[in-house]
Amino acid sequence: METKKNKMKMMTLDELKNKDIGEIGTPERDKYEFDLRMELLGEMIKSVRKERKLTQEQLGELIGVQKSQISKLERSTKNVTIETILKVFRALKANVKFSIEMNESEFKVA
Repeated sequence: METKKNKMKMMTLDELKNKDIGEIGTPERDKYEFDLRMELLGEMIKSVRKERKLTQEQLGELIGVQKSQISKLERSTKNVTIETILKVFRALKANVKFSIEMNESEFKVA
């Protein structure tokens, strides 16, 4: 009796993302990348808060919001303003650096 070996194709993470989510530059991939960055930002806030030995309530008091707002912020930063994020990092005494990437496409002002 002969057995067949199942061959699995090996793929990199980038290849899987391209296949399942879409190529870089497509709306689906851009949304995925944005959501991932926002999730990481929330995790960073939580990590720095804990490193500074602050509760969510204490951090909220520092920036003038309720504990529930800090909890929401740490779980998802999608519906928050940049101003709030900056307030949080200032309260945590953490430096923030933003990077802006310009597309190579032509820019015209009407």
